[in-house]
Amino acid sequence: MDGEQEGARASDLPTELTARVPQLLEAMRSVGTGLQLHSTLDRICETAAALTDARYAAIGVVAEDGDGLSDFVHHGVDAATARLIGRLPDGQRGLLGALIKHSEPVLLADLSADPRSCGFPPHHPPMRSFLGVPIRVQGEIFGNLYLSEKRGGARFDDDDLSMVRVLATEAGIAIGNARLYEAAQQRERWIDGAVAVTTALLSGGDAEDALQVVAEQVRHLSDSTAGLVLLPADEGGLEIVAVSSERPTGALGVVVAPESEITTRLLAGEAVFLEDAANDPRVLSELARHYGPAMLLPLRSEGRVLGTLVTLRGRGARTFTEGERTLAAQFAAQAALALKMAEAQRDRERLAVYEDRDRIARDLHDLVIQRLFATGMMLESAQRKSVVPAVRQGVGRAVDELDVTIQEIRTAIFALQQEPAEAPSGLRTRVLREINTAAVPLGFKPSHHFVGAVDALVGELTGKNLIAALREALSNAFRHADADRIDVVVDATVTLPDGAPGVRLTVADDGVGIPEGGRRSGLKNLKRRAESLGGDSWYGPGIGEDGGGTGVVWQAPH
Repeated sequence: MDGEQEGARASDLPTELTARVPQLLEAMRSVGTGLQLHSTLDRICETAAALTDARYAAIGVVAEDGDGLSDFVHHGVDAATARLIGRLPDGQRGLLGALIKHSEPVLLADLSADPRSCGFPPHHPPMRSFLGVPIRVQGEIFGNLYLSEKRGGARFDDDDLSMVRVLATEAGIAIGNARLYEAAQQRERWIDGAVAVTTALLSGGDAEDALQVVAEQVRHLSDSTAGLVLLPADEGGLEIVAVSSERPTGALGVVVAPESEITTRLLAGEAVFLEDAANDPRVLSELARHYGPAMLLPLRSEGRVLGTLVTLRGRGARTFTEGERTLAAQFAAQAALALKMAEAQRDRERLAVYEDRDRIARDLHDLVIQRLFATGMMLESAQRKSVVPAVRQGVGRAVDELDVTIQEIRTAIFALQQEPAEAPSGLRTRVLREINTAAVPLGFKPSHHFVGAVDALVGELTGKNLIAALREALSNAFRHADADRIDVVVDATVTLPDGAPGVRLTVADDGVGIPEGGRRSGLKNLKRRAESLGGDSWYGPGIGEDGGGTGVVWQAPH
């Protein structure tokens, strides 16, 4: 603020306040220092209390819808007393509520004598004198500045009111600057989060890792307790496929029923915002009982709903602002693009597999079979010319073996030209399929061992995640271990630390081990996946000489 503005504001004061102008100017300078919103509010309270010699000061921030307070910053009440008082004022009733509805200055000699007062909660310090002034930011009411209990038992007077009104004007400017700064900082964080999601997808990782990054980023950026990603389930409804939470939730793999009104709206591409998820009758999942405010945003791309992004705050937490809702919706659009790209990537990989199968089938037919057939004809010619019975018999057997081999190759060609069959449902078979698939890039086939009735004991959700963990562990071994041997063990007879029956997957190699400072993102993925089911994952020595290599253990309840 320049000298002309300072002089103009000082000239608005009564003459008797001239001696206090330096104090007011110093207070205005202090208020305008810094750009963090909450620290600015703290500084305004402290400065206003010092300026008016008040024992207590507070700022009630009016909610966006004008109904009550969204924040309450106070000065003068120590932390121990604040804990005894408990819940902060919400501005729904009493004098604070009246000031929200009628934003005019209030000057009272005795709070208890005002008919709008509804008293104080237990443990609240006594307050008599009161001064309340509205704070406007860019012409709109931001909140109210409250001062109470002038020291020495005196009452606030018109001089105090004039000083505080000038200070409130300066506070409005400072708050406006702080809000603009925080809004810019918040937008930058959301943009960085969207970049992280895109990078995770384009780095060559699988779709599940990208979705996990989406869940983690939306939880962090929205300052929430949990972030979820849901995709349409085969049986209808939405399945939770990625979870990021401050505590284990057991939510991974849970399907939200299709008959839910919220599910219907989300699949129709409509965003849903909840004030209290735990008590909203439209929420059918028991998982919501721990949460309050929630944003449920459709992941939509090119008119198609690919899934849902959910962010949840704890019960009693502040609701999401309009700015946060807008930024989250933009982030959801970026996440939808990530899903679309992941889907396209899977299609490309599937097409590459089909093309490889066609190429192999052509090579077998045009090259291998033709050469085997020509070799058979040459052997038959040599058989007719031979006069040694033993040679004729040996060549005849070789020709017969060639005929059988040609028939087997033709059968393989026919199988390659068919659509790949769906993955078998048995966990044992799926484990073997993953091992056989990994054998191609590894150059050798990992050994395997099963303990217990794997197919009968392990449930579908745990089995699905065990296969994903096995795929991750084998992929890590291929990319980093430089191993010559890998042992895979699936034990369905283990007892977990909490006494529950579980299954344990062990993948051990004789490779180079994990170097100090090396990347551990894959191991973190394994641990996160296990913990989401109530299990755990860790790593240790492998099966190389003197404990060389790496052994990865993953376990979860049946």
